[in-house]
Amino acid sequence: MPANPALSDRMLALAGVVQALAQVRRIAETGAADASVLATAMDSVFRIDAESPAAVFGGSEALRPGLRLLRAYLRNESDDALLPRLGLAVLQLERRFVRDPAAQAVHDGILRIAPEAAGKGSAHPDVLGALGALYAATVSGLKPRVMVQGNPHYLGQAGVVAEIRAALLAALRAAVLWRQLGGSLWDFPLRRRRMLEALGSLVE
Repeated sequence: MPANPALSDRMLALAGVVQALAQVRRIAETGAADASVLATAMDSVFRIDAESPAAVFGGSEALRPGLRLLRAYLRNESDDALLPRLGLAVLQLERRFVRDPAAQAVHDGILRIAPEAAGKGSAHPDVLGALGALYAATVSGLKPRVMVQGNPHYLGQAGVVAEIRAALLAALRAAVLWRQLGGSLWDFPLRRRRMLEALGSLVE
């Protein structure tokens, strides 16, 4: 049993952010996601009333890739310099998002898309396209804008851009959860050791 369940829940939510953004990076560079990892992220978008933070992502096991990436970052062992920058941008965007009418528009849009996701799967191209369009119509105009770098060949394809935006929406959803659980940017300079301890309980 983790020594600090509240902190462990925050780590799960933060791992959800990292895991979704790792897929953003992968899609932007290669044009394709890891299907099962992307499905975990997209499923979380539609679990609005989950009974626990772990349940949002289908269980803590589904977050293992994100937990490992988060642990590597906190140990200064990350091999992708752009991923932490992307994470910071999303955590900063969350502050603006929750205070903006866009938050309600996103909530309503997710409810509207949910029946299609239930029928086709949350990572179906049609669902990703709908979520990408929702992100473009609501979140893309907020500042700070989340700038994704990658291979221009893929970033010029509408389907790839929609998939990236859908994954960004999943990352933003996890960032909102992280903040709701008491997460703060001050955690990184002040609670790094405790965060690593919590991650140790979750990853090992």
